[in-house]
Amino acid sequence: MKRWDADQESVAETPDLAALAALLADRTRAAICMALLDGGSWTAGELAEFAAVAPSTTTEHLNLLVAGGLLAEERQGRRRYVRLAGPETAEILENLAGLAPYRRVPVRSLAEAHHRRALHHARTCYDHIAGALGVAIAEAMTERGLLGRDYGLVLTGAGATWLTALGIPGTDPSAAHRAHVRTCLDWTVRRRHLSGAVGAALYRHALEHGWIVKAVATRILTVTAAGRTAFRAQLGLPDDALFPSLALSAPRT
Repeated sequence: MKRWDADQESVAETPDLAALAALLADRTRAAICMALLDGGSWTAGELAEFAAVAPSTTTEHLNLLVAGGLLAEERQGRRRYVRLAGPETAEILENLAGLAPYRRVPVRSLAEAHHRRALHHARTCYDHIAGALGVAIAEAMTERGLLGRDYGLVLTGAGATWLTALGIPGTDPSAAHRAHVRTCLDWTVRRRHLSGAVGAALYRHALEHGWIVKAVATRILTVTAAGRTAFRAQLGLPDDALFPSLALSAPRT
């Protein structure tokens, strides 16, 4: 066995969790990342207006987030568009938000109160349904045996049959497919909603069939009358999962 030479230069790699945490330790950068959970691409100017900071300051923050791997950028002519690096980044952000402590923020108008209630009830998390509605869907699917727990959450045979009956293809249960069934810790109710490929397929199906509609320039989703009928029939969702709560604060569970 070769003897270890303490003076010999050696380099190893290890995850720098502190560097990732530092990127999100700034509230402006954190707000930018949360805004991009809508799954879209934003310009620097749009994010500057959203975060209420100067464009030059926004550019500095975006440079750090792109260099740190949380955001990806694309240039079209003179315009610079940024988006989350991918669905895994969205899941990390939602999970972190679910673990983060709450802080009190002022609600200055009735319109803002309605906005917050709607956001807590149903919203996009990149490419799947989050909020109280998303949690209710995941729990109903588990209770009905459509999702099961093995070494984590998996799509069962009954779940694949149910999705096929809805008209959602490519969901046969297999070892390869199991990695596509994931969850995020939802910050709304501190329980898990469905993400991954199955969560994204359900979101697309609900959107295409008019069960939900997405508000313009926001992450908010609204359940339609047709959606309430469908969610009751397909998953037995109760009314408190289909309508926004009157409470502004997320319950601490």
